[in-house]
Order: sequence, then C-alpha cells, then structure tokens
Amino acid sequence: MEHGVSSFNQFIYELSVDSDTSSVDYSSAEEDSDRNIYPASPSSQSSRVSGASTYTKYDRHRTGWIRCIFFWILLPAKFLMGIPVYLYRFLFNTVSKAPALSGSHQHSGLHSIKRVFTLRDQIVHRTTDRRRGVIEDLHLAIEIFIEAIFDVVHKAAHFILSPSEAFRILFRWVSYYIGRTKENHGNVVEVSVTTDTLGENDPAPTEQNMTFYQSLNTDARTCQDVITELGYPYEAIRVVTADGYVLLLERIPRRDARKAVYLQHGVFDSSMGWVSNGVVGSPAFAAFDQGYDVFLGNFRGLVSREHADKNISSRRYWQYSINEHGTKDIPAMIEKIHEVKTSELKLSQPSLQEESDDQPYKLCAICHSLGGAAILMYVITQRKEEKPHRLSRLILLSPAGFHQDSTFVFTVVEYFFLMFGPFLAPFVPAFYIPTRFFRMLLNKLARDFNNYPAVGGLVQTLMSYVVGGDSSNWIGVLGLPHYNMNDMPGVSFHLALHLAQMKHTGKFRMYDYGSASANMEVYGSPEPLDLSEYYRLIDIPVDLVAGQKDKVIRPSMVRKHYKVMKNSGVDVSYNEFEYAHLDFTFSHREELLTYVMSRLLLVEPTPKQPSSQKALRLKKKGL
Repeated sequence: MEHGVSSFNQFIYELSVDSDTSSVDYSSAEEDSDRNIYPASPSSQSSRVSGASTYTKYDRHRTGWIRCIFFWILLPAKFLMGIPVYLYRFLFNTVSKAPALSGSHQHSGLHSIKRVFTLRDQIVHRTTDRRRGVIEDLHLAIEIFIEAIFDVVHKAAHFILSPSEAFRILFRWVSYYIGRTKENHGNVVEVSVTTDTLGENDPAPTEQNMTFYQSLNTDARTCQDVITELGYPYEAIRVVTADGYVLLLERIPRRDARKAVYLQHGVFDSSMGWVSNGVVGSPAFAAFDQGYDVFLGNFRGLVSREHADKNISSRRYWQYSINEHGTKDIPAMIEKIHEVKTSELKLSQPSLQEESDDQPYKLCAICHSLGGAAILMYVITQRKEEKPHRLSRLILLSPAGFHQDSTFVFTVVEYFFLMFGPFLAPFVPAFYIPTRFFRMLLNKLARDFNNYPAVGGLVQTLMSYVVGGDSSNWIGVLGLPHYNMNDMPGVSFHLALHLAQMKHTGKFRMYDYGSASANMEVYGSPEPLDLSEYYRLIDIPVDLVAGQKDKVIRPSMVRKHYKVMKNSGVDVSYNEFEYAHLDFTFSHREELLTYVMSRLLLVEPTPKQPSSQKALRLKKKGL
C-alpha cells in the first residue's frame, strides 16, 4: 500500500495506461492543457481506479446477464439473416476498398463514399495491426458478427424509411461495376520489383513481376517465391508419370553446367525443405553456388491432386505405395532431367554432337528419409530391367527401408495398420487436410506456437515423447511455407501400410498386395521383392548419413543398410552426425553442408571432348 493505493490497483491502472486503447482520448483540448500543467496525483489516480472498480463490482453481473440474453435472442437471427449479411458486407467492402486498390482508375464520383470511423473502428484497427493468434481472431470475429447484425438492421430500417437514398446508392454500385476496367482478385497483389540473379554473367538489376499474398497472417509462399525472392533463377517443369500423375519438377538452372544434382524429399515434405533455410543453410543453394544445375523433385501426394485425368476420384488418386514413388515418380523425373540437360548442352555446345556418350553430364542424387528408400528402389529395379539409371552417386540422409528398431509408439501404429488396414483402406484413402480453412488454421496455430514460447515448448516436448526423444524442431517445420492454406503434402494409406509391412517383416521389400496370386501377378513370385537381396546391382558409390538423435530412423537401421551394401560389394561410406530426423533438411547445419558438398565434388564432370577428328587422333598418339 503506497499513498492509499494498493499494489494491485496500481498494476491495473498501469496496465490500462499501457494498452492499445489508451491513445483514444475523450477529453477536450482545454482538459489536455490543464492535465499537462497539473499532473494527476496518486490520490486522484486512486479515486479513478476505485470508481472503476466500484462500477465493475456492482454492474459486472448485470451486464453479463444482459449480454447473455441478447446472445440467445440473436442466435436465430444468425441463421435467418446470414445471406443478407454476406451480400451486404461483400458489396460494402468492395465499394469502401475500391479507391485504395485501383488508384487513379476509379471513377471520380466514388471518392465521395467515405467511411466514418467510430471509436469501435479505431480500436479494431489498432488491434488488427498486431500479430493475431487463433483465439484473438475468434474473439474479434464474434464481436464483428454481432456488430454487423445490428448494423444491417439499422441500415435496412433506414433504407425502408428513405427509399430514394437506397435507389441512389444501388445505382452508384451498378455504375461502378459496369465501368470498372480492372479487378483485384482476393488477396493477391501483383507488383514489379527490381532483382538481380546470382550466377549470371550480367548482374544488372532487372524488373520482375512478383505476387504477394495477404493471407490472414499465414505464409502462403511457394518454393518458387522463396527462390526468386533470394535472387536465384527458377524454372518449373511439369512431368507426367506412366500412370498419369502430374508432378512438379522445380529447378535452379545452370544450363551450361555439366554436373547436376537431383534432390528428393521424404514423407510429409516437399521441395520446400531444400530451400527453407535461406541462402546460407540450404543444400539446394549450396549446390548451385558450387556450379551445379539443381533439380528439386516432388513426389505425388499433394492436396491439389494433379492428374492427367481431371475427374479422378480421391480414392483412386491416393491408391499408391512406395512402389509408385520408386518405379513411376523418380524414373519420370530423372528421364525428364536427362532430356532437358542433353538438349540444352548439345544446343549450347555443338561439339557434343560428335561425342558417342549419350549422357554428356554427371547426375548425383541427395535424398532424405522416404526419398532414400525410393531412390534405392529405382536404381535396383532399373538395373534388374537392364535400363540406365543416369546416376553417378547417391547421398542418402537417414534413408528409410529398415524400421524394426523403433519406438513403442511406432510399434503400436504398425499393429494398428496391419490389423485394420484392409477395413480402413476403402474409407480412409490418405492422411491429409482437405479443406483450405483447416490448412490455414494449422498454419496459424504453428505460427502462434512460435510466438508463445511456453506453448510451443510444451507441444515440442509432447512431439519428442511421441517419436521417442527426437529433438527435431517439429513446431518450426509446421510453420514453414509449404504447410499453408493453398496446398499441403499428404500421405496415402497404402504408403503408410507399406512402411508398417517393412517394420513388421524387418526387410526392405516392396509392397505386399495381400495374397500370393496378387503378388505373383505383379512380381512373378508369391512374395514381394526383397530389395536388400539385390544390393549387388548398385554400381555407383553410396554415402549413408545417420543422425545420432534420430528416433524416427535410428542409426542402427542406417548401419544395417551399410552392412548389407558392404557385404554385397557396393562402394559405400557411412557417417553419423549429432542430428535428429528433421535436422537434415530443416536446420542450418554447416558441417552437414560441408560434408554433402565434399561428397558431390568426388564426382568429376564429364570432360569436354575435342571437336575434330584430328584432335582425337592427336590425343590417341599422346601429342
């Protein structure tokens, strides 16, 4: 107690002074001048706080009952007046925002339409200036909804009593829509910005059209946005698989480079993982800066469900396993890389026309988790079918394939899929978030976890317990742009069942179709193909990397890959880092980038061949 004011009341007073609404002043100019000359004393502050406390004490209960009664009275109106409210707010917002969006192209008569900002408008505006969380959004939405109902009732009564004014406003709206020449769609704003591109001969700034998304405090950037915003070149290549799936193969192009790298993501991931750490800590940018032509692969399994058959059902789209990743997706993307690189190099270097080698470049692959298992399946199946795999080296970061050494939670999931898989498959085709609203909600929650360290730390701890102590930054990953409202990677039910089959059998094998006859039709044997028995077919160097803190794919499982390859005569190396599972792609690890780049440099680019037969003869004679 100080000067007759308790510490609690003093705290409440200081909190009210520091709040956002403290800048709204009800007093006149004379009162302001008097206040500046005669500052308030502690006793006067005490009296004001006491008066406020008295009002709260006696009127809070009554106000709560009044608000509750009004809420239940207005509840039926929420359903009856939903359509008029939506139409009114749509038209009103369009007219009120039109001058700010279209600039000088607006009709001069529309400038007379101005919104009168009340005290409520100022408070809402100041509140929405700050970063909002989900709870704040819901609270604000309820308040705006109640205010909108009263506003609609008030304006409807006004228009009924003044029909001439209603017709005048309606005519003004119709004239605006007829005379408008340019529309702004949703929350998308297109502008021109000055950028320059790294690695180009001419570093002069150039104008580039950029698209900015105002997406309700969510990050809706794509991999293209991340790459171009950092000044790197970008190219998107559409690839169609043999079974009609449309894949996005993204590229940071060096068209004249004779060495290329193909990066393939893992489960619940996309190409965004290879560029998410920016220029300094991303493998894709590091490889490009070392002179590589960089290709970023994307597996099938995005919410957008791109397919050659536009009418494909959700059940048919998600009906795939790891088999299709290794025998359909990767072959289609690598053949597209071969087609693009060969044509570009022969066009820019005419001397290549005389070379007998049909692959004038070297291609290495860096794969994480599920991508590692799929690339091994690709190499083995291509060699079994006596087809070229185009690769010169594999760098596998915590590759999937062997899973019997795992946590208790994964064991429970394994038996759940094996027991209920045949019954759930027709009803649950995949695990993904189908609606845009819930994808936005997940993105906002993840961003809120980062803004509230206590809540984020709790969720992080719970996730680490679920996966058995994995120290990966799970919350940070959920907040990355590729988990946004527009699109999001998913996992098919059969892919999850395939992983459960691998864990149950302790073998790295292809998908079991459930019966000997079905397997015989696909594989020519009653049992699925055990890929580890064919490691002897791998004819390129393989670098295996494990994480000591990785509880999703333990180091013992990566070492099993190493032992089987070593016994099969494969040129294989093994290394461990003190990482968790997601650290390989979503964390800035300088030592990992240095190691990966050192392995890539072991592959020398294809040397340029002499352009004339005379030069070839001189070279054979040793002159």
